[in-house]
Amino acid sequence: MSELDVRSFPLHGSRLIEASAGTGKTYTIALLYVRLVLGHGGDNAFSRALMPPEILVVTFTDAATQELRERIRTRLAEAAEAFAGTRPVDADDPLALVLADYSADEHPACALKLQRAAEWMDQAAVSTIHSWCNRMLGEHAFDSCSLFSQQLLTDQSELLAA
Repeated sequence: MSELDVRSFPLHGSRLIEASAGTGKTYTIALLYVRLVLGHGGDNAFSRALMPPEILVVTFTDAATQELRERIRTRLAEAAEAFAGTRPVDADDPLALVLADYSADEHPACALKLQRAAEWMDQAAVSTIHSWCNRMLGEHAFDSCSLFSQQLLTDQSELLAA
């Protein structure tokens, strides 16, 4: 297996990232999020820059959801400070490479965009698979011929016992 190049990883189309526990998935997702907010990547960029309500991040557990949301918020704030010139960036941090892809004239606008995204993380779509599906069924109940109000069962012991 090869190491993922976070700076040039394509942010369009379908992509699969497989990684074992403790390999830096959350760290990688947070930097990919920064790139989506900036519209970074040239031919590998998404078609336009995005803000948190337009980006979906899905994980498996509620605890992982909260951690991921906070780590992304922190990374956005760190990147904003780096672009503002108030935070040094280690040369081995992939953010340094992203920073280098922008001229000094572009840094203030990037810093502002990243700071706004960090402040907007409470509106971000970071959720578990089941809570996102439940949300979509509720928001599109008429289209999916489902009830407008549904109850999410997290304890399936009664169903399995039947």
